[in-house]
Amino acid sequence: MKLILAIVNDEDTSRLISELNKAHFRVTKLSSTGGFLRSGNTTLLIGVDKPELDAALDIVRKNSCSRKATINTTMTPTDMGNSYLPYPVEVNIGGATVFVLDVDYYERM
Repeated sequence: MKLILAIVNDEDTSRLISELNKAHFRVTKLSSTGGFLRSGNTTLLIGVDKPELDAALDIVRKNSCSRKATINTTMTPTDMGNSYLPYPVEVNIGGATVFVLDVDYYERM
């Protein structure tokens, strides 16, 4: 058995869970917060038998899209004199970070 830990953007979560459920995968949803942009993320726990691993990962890949967003940063006074100026920067957000772990023991009660 394998455990997939998939950290996905909140915008992709509903669609991804729906697609996993359609394929008869059970999913546990945990709310989490990203460290870089402090944006909303969701961590999904997906237990699968080894032969089903590739199918589950394909669903995660297809439903976790990366997109560009513009954020405003501030330049520090040492960079621009004594005032803070908003500085728009384009960054990639979304997608998924996925970990696959071996499960030694599993019991459903």
